[in-house]
Amino acid sequence: MTTGSTAVPRPAIDAALTRRLVDTQFPQWSALPLELLEPAGSDHVIYRLGDDLAVRLPRHADAIGQAAKEAAWLPRLAPHLPLAIPVPVAVGRPGFGYPWPWAVSRWLDGEVATAESLGDSPQAAVQLAEFLTALQTFVPEDFPVGGGADEGLAGEGLAGEPLAVRDRATRAAIAGLDGVFDAAAMTALWDAALDAPAWDRPPVWFHGDFHTGNLLTVDGRLSAVIDFGGLGVGDPACDLMIAYTLMSAGSRSAFRTALGVDEATWTRGRGWALATGLNAYTTYAAVSPRVAAQTSRQITEALIG
Repeated sequence: MTTGSTAVPRPAIDAALTRRLVDTQFPQWSALPLELLEPAGSDHVIYRLGDDLAVRLPRHADAIGQAAKEAAWLPRLAPHLPLAIPVPVAVGRPGFGYPWPWAVSRWLDGEVATAESLGDSPQAAVQLAEFLTALQTFVPEDFPVGGGADEGLAGEGLAGEPLAVRDRATRAAIAGLDGVFDAAAMTALWDAALDAPAWDRPPVWFHGDFHTGNLLTVDGRLSAVIDFGGLGVGDPACDLMIAYTLMSAGSRSAFRTALGVDEATWTRGRGWALATGLNAYTTYAAVSPRVAAQTSRQITEALIG
């Protein structure tokens, strides 16, 4: 759910810098080859390191807490989840002009999931519902609850944000894209999502960026969920964006039934899908036909419901 930062200049990241960071801080891996992964996400530059490791360097300041958060929580979450997730191996330090912590994790084989390959699959939809159910029901012994919980979650970078914080940017995007998409329909959906009753149950875990680009497949079947930089605790509606980035109407129905989503949460989820789709479209569509196609589908499917 990261939107990027313009306050701090983005550092130049290339193979030479990555090689120096790895070799000086983790000399045990200095003989392993580096291979740039393209296309990578908007938050990180990713290099494969040898056959078994991946190096992830944040592109912008909004992503700089992700390495520490994933190192702290993913090993604890992994045994409870039905799909593979990244295994953190090390957290690197700033160096050679690169200003932020960076991460090394185990490489996960697989192809990025697509709507073309899995969009009509009720089996995949149910698998994803089972993954989210397992994620949401994991409660560690030291889970912050009761008094001061919000402060504790915020301190760990886990506090979820309400949908309303995206109101101004979303309405601006709706106005700016009138004619590309149906502005009246988008406004009606957005108003409904903001008016829907808020999450009134105990906070639960959410992935925070649950879309096709963060799902891997092996032999056409879901195998892993990656990129937990948006991991947090609160209202799980944000993770319903997967219903609109991946699924068709039929598989979306199977997903909703398996997950047991109430009407208010479903409506907020449609709002999240609209808001994140508009943000990505306005930011990247002009420079990436791939993102334009993906986010156009996301926005259109969110309007369908």
